[in-house]
Amino acid sequence: MTADFPTDRRGRIARSSGPGEELIAAAEHSAAQQRSDHPPFGERGRRFDRRSPFQIGLAASAGVAVTYGAVRLLGAASSVLVLVGAALFFALGLEPAVAGLTKRRVPRWLAVSLVVVAVFGVLAGVVAAAITPLVQQTHQFAAQAPHLLEQARNHSTLLGRLNDRFHVLQRISDAIDGARAPAVGTVLRAGETVFGVVSNIVIMGVLTIYFLADLPRIQTTMYRFVPDSRRPRAILIGDEIIAKVGDYVFGNVLTSLIAGAATFVWCLVLHVPYPLLLGAFVAIVDLFPYGSTVGGIVVALVALAVSTPVAVATLVFYFVFRLTEDYLLTPRIIGRAVQIPGSVTVVAVLVGAALLGVVGALVAIPVAAALQLLISELLFPALDDA
Repeated sequence: MTADFPTDRRGRIARSSGPGEELIAAAEHSAAQQRSDHPPFGERGRRFDRRSPFQIGLAASAGVAVTYGAVRLLGAASSVLVLVGAALFFALGLEPAVAGLTKRRVPRWLAVSLVVVAVFGVLAGVVAAAITPLVQQTHQFAAQAPHLLEQARNHSTLLGRLNDRFHVLQRISDAIDGARAPAVGTVLRAGETVFGVVSNIVIMGVLTIYFLADLPRIQTTMYRFVPDSRRPRAILIGDEIIAKVGDYVFGNVLTSLIAGAATFVWCLVLHVPYPLLLGAFVAIVDLFPYGSTVGGIVVALVALAVSTPVAVATLVFYFVFRLTEDYLLTPRIIGRAVQIPGSVTVVAVLVGAALLGVVGALVAIPVAAALQLLISELLFPALDDA
C-alpha cells in the first residue's frame, strides 16, 4: 500500500509505526488516489450533523465562551475605547467643514490640514489670550474667598441664610477633611492626574486627526461588512447618522461659544467679578445638555457679591437665554440633527453619564438620535410587517 503514497510527502514526513499503521496506510492510499491539482487536497467530506446534541452543545459553549471573553476584553480596554470613541466623535464633528472644502474641489488631505490647523490655531489663540486674565481673576477670587466665607458665616446675609439652610460650608469642610493626605503623596497624585489628562488629550487629538483623514476609508470598510443586497440602504442610514453626529457637534460648540460670550458681556456690563473666568466656565458646561442652567446658577451666586438685584437679574437673564437657546439657537444651528423628545434627552444624558462619565454625557444626545433613526427605519417596519 505504501508504494502508492506520493513520494514528495514521504520524503518530508516520517512514517509512524504502531497498531494503527494499516488503517493510516489505507487512508494514505485513498488520499493518493484523490490528490489532483484541482482541488489539491481532495473533495470536501460530508458535513457534520449540526442537529446532533454534541454539535448543539459545542456551539452553545463556544458562544458563551466567546461572549464572556469579549465582555472581559471590552472591560479591560474600556479606557482606551472611551478615548477612541471620543476621538471618532470629534472627527465626525469636524467632517462637515472638511466636506465643505472637498465640495469646492479641494483635495481631502489639504482640506483636513486646513481644518486641523484652523482648529488648533483658534484654540491656541484663545488660550494665549485668556490665560493671563484667567490667572489674574483666579488670584482675585482666592483673595476674596475669606470675605465670602465671612459673609457665609453671617446669618443676616443671603449667603449666610443659604449656608444655614443647605450647610454648604460644612459639606466643603467634610470633603476637605476626607481628602487630606500627606503632602508628598498629594503632590505625586496630582502630578499623575495632570500627566494622565494631558496624555489623554494628546492621544485623543492625534486619533482625531487620523480618523478625520481616513473617514471615507473607515466608512467603506464598515459598509463592506453588510451583505451586498442590503448595502445601499445601510449606506443611506449610515451617512444620515454620520451627518447627525457632525451637525450636532458643530452646532453644540457654536452655541457654547455664544453662551460664553453672552456671559462675558453680561458680567462686564453689570460689573460682576471674574467675567472672563465665568464666561469660560459657562462655555464649557454648556457643551453638556442643560449646562447653561447650571452655569447661570453659579454666575448668579457670584453676582451676589455685587448686589441681590443683580443676582436676581442674572437668573432672569439665564432663564431667557435658556429659552432662546432651546427655541431659536438650537433649531437654527443644529437643525435636524436633534429631533428627540426632551424626556428622552434627559434619560440619555443620565444613562450616558452613568456609563461613561463626562464623555458619556457629551455623546448621549447624538447617540440617542442615531438609535431613534435605527429604530424608526429598521425595528418598527419589521414589527409592522410581522
